[in-house]
Amino acid sequence: MSFFFFILSPMAIAQTSDAERLDLDPEVIENSPVLQRWLEEVPDVLDDIRNDPSFKTRVRLGYSQFSDADDSSGVQIGVEDIFLGRTGLTLSGDYQASGGDRSGGGAELRYYLLPLGNYVNIAPVLGYRQLESEDYSIDGLQLGGRVMLALSRTGAADIALGYSRVGVGSEESGGLFSVNVGYAVLPQLRLGADWQRQDAEDEGENRWGLVLEWMP
Repeated sequence: MSFFFFILSPMAIAQTSDAERLDLDPEVIENSPVLQRWLEEVPDVLDDIRNDPSFKTRVRLGYSQFSDADDSSGVQIGVEDIFLGRTGLTLSGDYQASGGDRSGGGAELRYYLLPLGNYVNIAPVLGYRQLESEDYSIDGLQLGGRVMLALSRTGAADIALGYSRVGVGSEESGGLFSVNVGYAVLPQLRLGADWQRQDAEDEGENRWGLVLEWMP
């Protein structure tokens, strides 16, 4: 018993001293991680606001539909913006499979150029992507850009716009324009919708989807 008292008493003494200085009940400090953090060291709030991401990683699962054919519904899965350390670099990947020999997927590296706490951010995109339909098949290097509009810092709502060229440097290439929208219905669960326009030479298709998004 005396051993535990020896271990715990310095902590209790410190909390009692802090409580007297702040005129608070010691139990309030004990139950507040925020107060404990501030008592140890005053955080740089401005740095936190600028660099804590205003959008979150999203794991996506849902429905996908190409608009130019009757037998082109299917599923889509993906993950958006896995942060690689405390930098603006993120990793994303997705895959869609539908009827009528339509499929697509790829992986992207995005580097957000502005502080991650901004409500608006832009990122160049580098990756690999494959687009498959009845009329064309494209795969290869993907180069493009992305604009993220974070309407809430909690991940409650955001809109993303992107445009890329797929198959850069190959004999056949195409364009991919996308719009993604997400809105939270629970603290970690969102409803999402997306629309894509795929263009390859004289051919093109629209794809849209509805997804559930989980924010880890």
